[in-house]
Amino acid sequence: MSEQIENESNYSAGKYRTPDGAPADIIIFTITSEERAGAKKALPARELQVMLIERKRWPYEGKWALPGGFCNESESMEDCARRELEEETGVRDVHIEYCNVYSAPGRDPRGWIISHAFVALVNETELTGRRAADDAADVRLFPVSEAQKMELAFDHNQVLEDALAHIRHKMLTTTIAKEFLPEEFTVSELYQVIQTIVPEFADQNFLRKITSTQSRKGIIEEVLDEDGKRKMSNRYSQRAAQLYRFTGYKPQLSLYS
Repeated sequence: MSEQIENESNYSAGKYRTPDGAPADIIIFTITSEERAGAKKALPARELQVMLIERKRWPYEGKWALPGGFCNESESMEDCARRELEEETGVRDVHIEYCNVYSAPGRDPRGWIISHAFVALVNETELTGRRAADDAADVRLFPVSEAQKMELAFDHNQVLEDALAHIRHKMLTTTIAKEFLPEEFTVSELYQVIQTIVPEFADQNFLRKITSTQSRKGIIEEVLDEDGKRKMSNRYSQRAAQLYRFTGYKPQLSLYS
């Protein structure tokens, strides 16, 4: 007897094994900025940090992890990510992007759990209202270099590494650096923000490339005063430096290479 062809009238979801849960994990990065004690006119100390929660329930009770939780049938994965982020950390209304899916067998002791990761790189002011709630016993910002050495719950060490690669790519291909700069800034300030996310970034022709108009519109432009003269600043240097601002131009290729 031939196998019956499945169609709308005889389809049954019960024929198929479904996952035991579909959670969203959210990786929130920020750049902290602190004035250097005793250092006059020096750029502030910047550090890339990530927000983690301390779990208060099985599994991995007491372990640090990324915020997240299970999706409801009535919501999308992104809606789930936003809800869980607010429920566990009190953070809301931040721009998040899809990063990756995690489905390795055995990744979660609760069963067949397929997790979707969302990532954000936000200004520290967006995280001032953070607080532990729901399944979180605590919520803190950790230097990424420290978090990478921690034994995080589930496969969150791998999730963190993938999310870090995501924001590094974004830093080099978008103008997200402006989220961490005043409207008018020096090239040194911009360069420092980029290197905070991408430590290996170095380019002797940096200024020429980002202001070049030969092959493309410049990404940044000089700021001029009311008299049309170059606007300068010495807030972070003894010698006045030219101020720049983003032009709003968004090229399709890498911005800084």
